[in-house]
Amino acid sequence: MSKSAPAVTDADVAPCCPPLAHSRVPAEAAVPLAQAFKALGDPIRLQLMSMIASAEGGEICVCDLTPAFAISGPTISHHLRVLKESGLVTAERRASWVYYRARPDLMRQLSALLDIGSAAE
Repeated sequence: MSKSAPAVTDADVAPCCPPLAHSRVPAEAAVPLAQAFKALGDPIRLQLMSMIASAEGGEICVCDLTPAFAISGPTISHHLRVLKESGLVTAERRASWVYYRARPDLMRQLSALLDIGSAAE
């Protein structure tokens, strides 16, 4: 991810496509979906995404994420920024802390795209 990558918006994750096993992904949908898959391709980001998506109340403070890893705070911040730029999470600053929420719309799209359960039909 480049530092100048624009943040993915709700418009970028509008319903896009049937599962890969059914048809080709349209070119205009492939870019934001590929960004999200690329972001999840890192083990730290995948673990962060899991913690955020499973957080009680639907959100989690960066102060609760950082201690779970044996890496520096700035490195965690970098990984969280990549998740945010890919559209997988949103962030809200409250005083000196940032709270993260998963973007279920994009997560549903990624899941639906990979669904091959009905490919044999």
